Amino acid sequence: MATRQTPSTRAKDSDRADTCQVLDSAYAEGQLSMEEHRQRVSAATRAATLGELQSLVADLQTANAPVKLPDLKRQRPTLPAGTGGWGLRIATGVVLVLFGIGIGWGLYGNTSSPFSFQTDPGAKADNIPAKVLTPPRQLQSLGGLNGLFEQMRNKFGDTTGFEITIRPGRATLYRPDPNDPRRKLMYEYRCGWGDPYSSTTVDSEDRVVDLAKFNFEETVAVLRGAPETLKMQRRDISDTWVSIEPSRDPATPEAVNVRIYLSSDFGSGSIDLAPDGAVKQISEPS
Repeated sequence: MATRQTPSTRAKDSDRADTCQVLDSAYAEGQLSMEEHRQRVSAATRAATLGELQSLVADLQTANAPVKLPDLKRQRPTLPAGTGGWGLRIATGVVLVLFGIGIGWGLYGNTSSPFSFQTDPGAKADNIPAKVLTPPRQLQSLGGLNGLFEQMRNKFGDTTGFEITIRPGRATLYRPDPNDPRRKLMYEYRCGWGDPYSSTTVDSEDRVVDLAKFNFEETVAVLRGAPETLKMQRRDISDTWVSIEPSRDPATPEAVNVRIYLSSDFGSGSIDLAPDGAVKQISEPS
């Protein structure tokens, strides 16, 4: 009659091969790196017992593995003669009591250990409600533009700058360096304005204007119809962004120019708008 296998049961070549198949599956699923896979396969081919093979896959998810490894039976320790009776019963009782204390503390305890009776201050209710943040994420919309510039006012105190580029989920802003007027700082918006992470010099064409002084609704309307305006297929468009920068018209130095860009593998096009949304220029892909 066959006995159930234990960790000390000697491994066969078929057991080693099955373990390697499980490791191959784990590697294909991304559970193991190439080097981890190489090391474990090498150890599997040298393993002498089923316990050694089991240790190589114990931390893996093996439900989808091509083979199922044996469920090993734990070996029971052999008690020396004369150690049974009341001594064993008392020891078993102590273990059960301690086990019960541990379970009770795990479920209901709020102290550092089951034998500590001083309440842990970190486990007490503090009545602080959860704060869910809802920053604008789709920036190329009316609500997104309003939210973007509102957060800009909260961050900097105004909506002025050299230039801002707005993509669907992020924006890039250039503002004067308060410590050096010869330089400008770049800020990036990703659900919030972070700290500046680059600095460049101010050139002769740079000019600070109020970047929020344009018609949001007209801009969004033209943006949504831009593929048809530029005669581009929507499915081909890989990137869309809106650039707000100072007008190049010397008659309106304080105004902004709104430029809508569409990019694809088959060419790029743009639409220039005045602050009120009037079309200034349309450049179709060439």
